[in-house]
Amino acid sequence: MVSFVGSAMSPAVSICKSNSVASSSSSSYMKTFFPNFDLGKPLLLRSLTNRKDKWTVCACVAPPRDYKAADSDRVPNTKFNESVKSENVSLLREPKDDSDVLIECRNVCKSFGDKHILRGVSLKIRHGEAVGIIGPSGTGKSTILKIMAGLLAPDKGEVLIRGKLRNGLVSDEEISGLRIGLVFQSAALFDSLTVRENVGFLLYENSAMPEDQIAQLVTETLAAVGLKEVEDRLPSELSGGMKKRVALARSIIFDTTKDVVEPEVLLYDEPTAGLDPIASTVVEDLIRSVHVAGEDALGKPGKIASYVVVTHQHSTIKRAVDRLIFLYEGKVVWQGMTHEFSTSANPIVRQFASGSLDGPIRY
Repeated sequence: MVSFVGSAMSPAVSICKSNSVASSSSSSYMKTFFPNFDLGKPLLLRSLTNRKDKWTVCACVAPPRDYKAADSDRVPNTKFNESVKSENVSLLREPKDDSDVLIECRNVCKSFGDKHILRGVSLKIRHGEAVGIIGPSGTGKSTILKIMAGLLAPDKGEVLIRGKLRNGLVSDEEISGLRIGLVFQSAALFDSLTVRENVGFLLYENSAMPEDQIAQLVTETLAAVGLKEVEDRLPSELSGGMKKRVALARSIIFDTTKDVVEPEVLLYDEPTAGLDPIASTVVEDLIRSVHVAGEDALGKPGKIASYVVVTHQHSTIKRAVDRLIFLYEGKVVWQGMTHEFSTSANPIVRQFASGSLDGPIRY
């Protein structure tokens, strides 16, 4: 199965990785939640929501079934000691004014079977922030990212989008049109489609733009992430770093004929996983470049108000984010600015930063 970047305003949809039909394991899930969705049709993603004042697209994820993801592979046996419990988890003073909060999670809990992944996570993502979610493997980082994107519903707790409660996987109609893009760890490109077709996929399927105009926009967007003359290649002909950049281009392309176009929050799940140090640096710099405070490869202002990066990489922590949220055993145990990370007194954070085998984190 493969997950495709989309809007947090949209329902979750399960699709096949191949350019064929929806998988049988997802059929009952789709028929239950989306009875009008044509499962027998070749894989062409359709808009499930068309409102007069908003345009949204699908976000796709496989339904949880006998779930065994990276976050659930390991549930540490270690418990918080009193010194960790009593330590203030945040070095930051929360502003009293929440008018700039785009996404907020309140006491979010999530389990898969008997595996408790999130145990009361609360956090806020504000306009203009570059936030990193870090921590050991299996502590719920990717899970909270998918909940923020609207691809998973929490078992308990609340997710607010611009101060308005999101209900389940499908946002209620009063939620404002905050557009959230999610870039998956695997890049999640369609193997049978060209780079042009991958990047322009949603526009070809959901917009009224002429195909030649979409093709030109795809070329410009690829150039903005440092890729040229790759439009006709297949994903199998690309390096790992190039695939990551194609996925990034797909997440920031938008319909220029619509009033509400720019993705306001981008979520990255392990964007540098599996890349060599040089390719990692390229991707880290690109993440910064599309942020509203920076410029892209063409020297144009970025269009992203905020972004969140899930990562294990110390280089990504140093280069790509400004504020950190540390998850351990499904809880937020520390928050702080990037420059405070290596000097934290929290023993969990200190062990993670140093890579030491001695400390409360056990593998």
